[in-house]
Amino acid sequence: MLPNFRFHHIGYAVYDIEKTAAYYTNAGWQISEIGLDKIQNTKITFLSKENMPLIELIAPVDNTSPIVKTLEKVGVSTYHICYEVDEIQESIVELRKQKFIPLFAPVEAVALENCKICYLYNKNVGLIEIVERK
Repeated sequence: MLPNFRFHHIGYAVYDIEKTAAYYTNAGWQISEIGLDKIQNTKITFLSKENMPLIELIAPVDNTSPIVKTLEKVGVSTYHICYEVDEIQESIVELRKQKFIPLFAPVEAVALENCKICYLYNKNVGLIEIVERK
């Protein structure tokens, strides 16, 4: 990773956002509006609670969603860790030097306003997401 990365959220692959979110909202977490990510064919929401990490729940819209493979392999699980960066393109260049492979070019974030995101994979770290605020 890079020293200037800042923790942003933990992403969970889930079958059903409403069912998983109920466990959190019953414990005092606040849920954001559920959004549709047409690029990844997923539904997304965030859960927040004071002094706790931000949690993103990601559910497939149908069987063409890439998250289906994760759910088939391990069920509901931590899917990725997201880090906020100052400059997404520069961060990708530096991460490539550390053997991270971008899964796609940076795109506008569906669930976060005025942000770009990119997922990257490293066989020793797993999947991470980076986000740049505009």
